[in-house]
Amino acid sequence: MAKIIAISNQKGGVGKTTTAVNFAACLGVAGKKTLLVDADPQGNATSGVAIDKRQVKMSTYDIFVEGAKADQCVITTPYENLHIIPSSLDLAAAELEIAEKPHREALLKNALLPIKQYYDYIIIDCPPSLGLITANALTVADSFLVPIQCEYYALEGLSQLMSTVRRIKRQYNQAIELEGVLLTMFDGRLNLTQQVVNEVKKFFPGKVFKTVIPRGVRLSEAPSFGMPVIYYDKGCKGSLAYTEMTNEIIAKERKNG
Repeated sequence: MAKIIAISNQKGGVGKTTTAVNFAACLGVAGKKTLLVDADPQGNATSGVAIDKRQVKMSTYDIFVEGAKADQCVITTPYENLHIIPSSLDLAAAELEIAEKPHREALLKNALLPIKQYYDYIIIDCPPSLGLITANALTVADSFLVPIQCEYYALEGLSQLMSTVRRIKRQYNQAIELEGVLLTMFDGRLNLTQQVVNEVKKFFPGKVFKTVIPRGVRLSEAPSFGMPVIYYDKGCKGSLAYTEMTNEIIAKERKNG
């Protein structure tokens, strides 16, 4: 059965989609059957794996609003062991459309559980907000991963995310755990970076990944080619870092498994 990991931080620009796409691709390269679920209306994870959003017939919107089954929406990507449930611009209106639905927090769960057995990992790219779509992702997830950029306001808003998770845990998903905190846009030459790292480790003791994701031109360029960085430039720092982070998670699973 797949392990479901939601990539979440309501702050934009922290490397959330970059992490979802590259983590999912690295899992695929490691031989793990992986499904990437693009639950962000911006749809950057969809275009990041070479899927043209304009050609998408069924998306996460159809799951939330039309009650579509997940297997109706799955697309095979050009990348090894990697499938995606794409997003579409319509998803931006979904929160309003599902607000009155019964069991609205479980819409994604009801869609994903029947296909959980076909994958090793399901990675959900959440929107940069704490609304109903993120609540759906946290309700179905086994764990959530928080990317944090090494910048001045890094911890701002995180207590809000953690209280949302506590509410979800109490009401809908007792099993959800923090997978880990991933430091992104790391630049070891800056004093501020080290201060942020120390602060984050204090805030999340024992939960910060050993691997950090550096700033990198290749990492920034890859999405414009619709490629995860491991396919765009296998030897660049960003590619090596995401491979290492993926190996950390796989090793932890093995140890716990």
